[in-house]
Amino acid sequence: MTKVKICGLMELEHVKVAVDSGANAIGFIFAKSRRQITLEQAKFLATAVPNDVLKIGVFVNESIEEVTRIAQEVPLDVVQLHGDESPDYARNVSFPTIKALSITNEEDVKRASEYEVDYFLFDAPGVEYRGGSGHSFDWSLLEKSNIPSDKVILAGGLTASNIKEAIYTVKPFMVDVSSGVETEKRKDAGKIRTFIRAVREEENEHADNL
Repeated sequence: MTKVKICGLMELEHVKVAVDSGANAIGFIFAKSRRQITLEQAKFLATAVPNDVLKIGVFVNESIEEVTRIAQEVPLDVVQLHGDESPDYARNVSFPTIKALSITNEEDVKRASEYEVDYFLFDAPGVEYRGGSGHSFDWSLLEKSNIPSDKVILAGGLTASNIKEAIYTVKPFMVDVSSGVETEKRKDAGKIRTFIRAVREEENEHADNL
């Protein structure tokens, strides 16, 4: 089953909608972004996330000490590194780790082999901030990757209208959406439900064709 992460959540209402709709992971952004939240906000929102749903914190070029402090206090289950963090930095994070990579060409995909992390998030390059551009990249670039599919998280420009094609093409472990479930730069409960439903429909359709 393809896992679903709803990222950039800032309001309790939307956390509850995501959880109730079957999201497998919730993403809190601690880096500079219009979706950035404070530690106290994250701790409050985390109270609505059950133990079987992952709480993932997104960081960009933050000190390991600060990442660890926030991860312990929320608490987070997984740390996502979305900046220029080195392989050595990633090895020293004491939580399960996702390394995000911005993809424009095949060489960007190959960079993943330098990292010893639990998962890789492949995203389109950011515009104003890292990630969250609302644009997708050429998914076919991942076909030449030697990264096991059960370590691949796909992000970048995903919406309810293209998620079935994305899952069919990439077969990722998890899909990650933020701007694709927003209306006028705010999370949209209806779009969250529709996105998750589309993921489940793709799985059912694929199963029916086997």
